[in-house]
Amino acid sequence: MNPEEKKLHLNAGTRFTVVMAVLALLLVWGLLLNVNIGSVKIPVKEILTMVFNSVRFGVLNLFGDYTQELDEVINATTQSQIIFSIRMPRMLLAAVLGGALSVSGFLLQTFFRNPIAGPFVLGISSGAKMVVGVALIFLAPYFGYIGSGVTMLAAFAGSLLITGVVLAFSQKVHSMSMLLVIGIMVGYICTAVTDFCITFANDHDILNLTNWSRGTFSGASWEDVAMACWIGIPGLAASWLLSKPMGAYALGEAYAKSMGIRIKPFRLLLILLSSLLSACVTALAGPISFVGIAVPHITRSMLKSSKPALVIPATFLCGAVSCVFCDLLARTLFAPTELAIGTVTSIFGAPVVIYMMIKRRRMQEG
Repeated sequence: MNPEEKKLHLNAGTRFTVVMAVLALLLVWGLLLNVNIGSVKIPVKEILTMVFNSVRFGVLNLFGDYTQELDEVINATTQSQIIFSIRMPRMLLAAVLGGALSVSGFLLQTFFRNPIAGPFVLGISSGAKMVVGVALIFLAPYFGYIGSGVTMLAAFAGSLLITGVVLAFSQKVHSMSMLLVIGIMVGYICTAVTDFCITFANDHDILNLTNWSRGTFSGASWEDVAMACWIGIPGLAASWLLSKPMGAYALGEAYAKSMGIRIKPFRLLLILLSSLLSACVTALAGPISFVGIAVPHITRSMLKSSKPALVIPATFLCGAVSCVFCDLLARTLFAPTELAIGTVTSIFGAPVVIYMMIKRRRMQEG
């Protein structure tokens, strides 16, 4: 490595450190705001005290029977119940799912080599919504209750189904703009199928599906957070382990083959990882638009780099920050009325996508 390359490498590493530190501080600030602000305002000092006590008793519980003391800490006051039962699970779920959705978008953008590709634009989120809707409407009457595990499997099946359709078209259509149009049209078809199923549903199922399909972190539980972590964190780790092959793949399939990368298994792994992450988000929070497209682009702009090893962890953290603050706005902007999370993410994400398309067109014309 010559001195100039070494200097650039150091600059990229320094910028990455600064960006990660800033995003981490923003995330901590956003989490504190989410716990502090609401119909019941809780001082930050009391929040930190209650969290510290719960962690302390939780650690002590590993070495003895302190379950009763831990329960007393969590259930002692109304404020502690609001923190540990409502606000904390919600904000943690928003952070993990925001990061997972952003990484899913980055994987799709790497796969299609296009910064506008994403789960929502390609119709993948709509496919997951369709299959989950069918499960909620037609299976719930027979089984009585559809758990989060079944919802996750249904969302994953829907994601894979639409991904397969888009991949089939990609073999015939070589224009990325046309492929994006096809993805949007497939999304509309999935929405039409979902609406058709709603016609035969009872009022209770329609209400549940409508609330879920708008996208929300409301009603999050610690079980939801645990499931999101079990899928999101390993998904992040697996994506980061693929960062070197992704860097080679971004330079072209021929170059990737020369580096010893088996293209078909690699592409399949990218799609499976992306579908699993986006399915996790859709199952637990409903369809969330534009995060998977806009956040990877914002992250690359901040890092001034497209290296997957740097972009992937920063994208996860940036997605977490984005969803935490968007959820805060959705919850408090018109309180007590709560906006759908997809409404807020669309307001901030759509201008970024428009800017990306204009910039890409100018680069092609230039």
